[in-house]
Amino acid sequence: MFELSARAQDYVERTKQFIQNEIEPIETDFWHEVHELNQGGDWTKWQWPAQLETLKAKAKAAGLWNMFLPCPEFGQGLSVQEYAHIAELTGRSLLAPTVFNCNAPDSGNMEVLWRYGSEAQKQEWLTQLLDGKIRSVFCMTEPAVASSDATNMQATAVIEGDEIVLNGRKWWSSGLGDPNAKIIIFMAHTPDETKDRHHQHSMVLVPVETAGVKIERMLPVFGDYDAPHGHGEISFSNVRVPVSNFIGGAGQGFEIAQGRLGPGRIHHCMRCIGAAEKSLELMIDRGISRTAFGKEILKLGGNLERVADARVAIDQARLLTLYAAYKMDTLGNMAALTEISAIKVVAPSVLEKVVDMAIQIHGGAGVSRDTPLTGFFAQARSLRLADGPDEVHKGMIAKLELAKRGYSTRRKK
Repeated sequence: MFELSARAQDYVERTKQFIQNEIEPIETDFWHEVHELNQGGDWTKWQWPAQLETLKAKAKAAGLWNMFLPCPEFGQGLSVQEYAHIAELTGRSLLAPTVFNCNAPDSGNMEVLWRYGSEAQKQEWLTQLLDGKIRSVFCMTEPAVASSDATNMQATAVIEGDEIVLNGRKWWSSGLGDPNAKIIIFMAHTPDETKDRHHQHSMVLVPVETAGVKIERMLPVFGDYDAPHGHGEISFSNVRVPVSNFIGGAGQGFEIAQGRLGPGRIHHCMRCIGAAEKSLELMIDRGISRTAFGKEILKLGGNLERVADARVAIDQARLLTLYAAYKMDTLGNMAALTEISAIKVVAPSVLEKVVDMAIQIHGGAGVSRDTPLTGFFAQARSLRLADGPDEVHKGMIAKLELAKRGYSTRRKK
């Protein structure tokens, strides 16, 4: 079921070699330079080290570029399942997804424009994103409401003549601090009494420099601003853009969001699995290189059992995620709803547990910036909230299971 074609295996092997030869040898120094260049929350001064563009140029020249898009016209024509193996490899590094132009939120935004964008939108924005010339932002979560229920959304996108007027406040808008962030996908309520609750929201393209758009602040995650990428709070005050900036038309926001989040969850989960593999390797290497009380640390306490637990958990998560990808490729996203929600619960949790073990083995070094472990931990804990919290996905799984038996989780009137 999960056997790769020779072509896909070639991409996997070349990606692996590129990461080993070009990224891993410089990554520690790269992130130290990032932290030196970008101190504090003043995103107006954030910048990437020059080395990033060199790496991106090498990746593009090697054909290891936009591999997440299944469309041969814009990407490499790999299926969701085939790309999943590559996503796992890139997850071993906090830098690799950006080097291959396969990083969030750009990958999801590019997929939205490819699937739902007009030709004009593709020409103006998708082309630049695919070339890696600009970066993008996705604005959905809001500070004033429980965003786990997206119908709570208070931001509005109201049609006035040939313009859309946008108002509202968003936060946890990833990538907002990037100096190359030029375009926002803004999801908001477009009131229409003739439509049901899932056809009253829209996605709108908003250039970052549009009048009325204001970046309020960057939000630290566990005290780290994740510069120069960043996660920001942003306000929209009577922002006006042409009606042609609707993606797929007014009221199509939920449909587009589901199309965006399905493949994206595969990407996130496989990157979690890659990060968990890297964490396990670091844990073992550290555990056999240090001694305490006359023994290697790995042989103290229950550490050997923890290694075994990690191996079992990682392999289970990988198989479940590949199965979800297989169902998406063969039966479509709707047929894989249970599996998509299941992996979103499982993979970040597995990473969180494995990286916690690795941090414990490393002692003080585990909570420093000398290893990628703190970055992996922040990634895992954040993903238990991002793209829907665990509880929402468990609720979806339960709903689908009850439906098989003819029951409903909806409230009785």
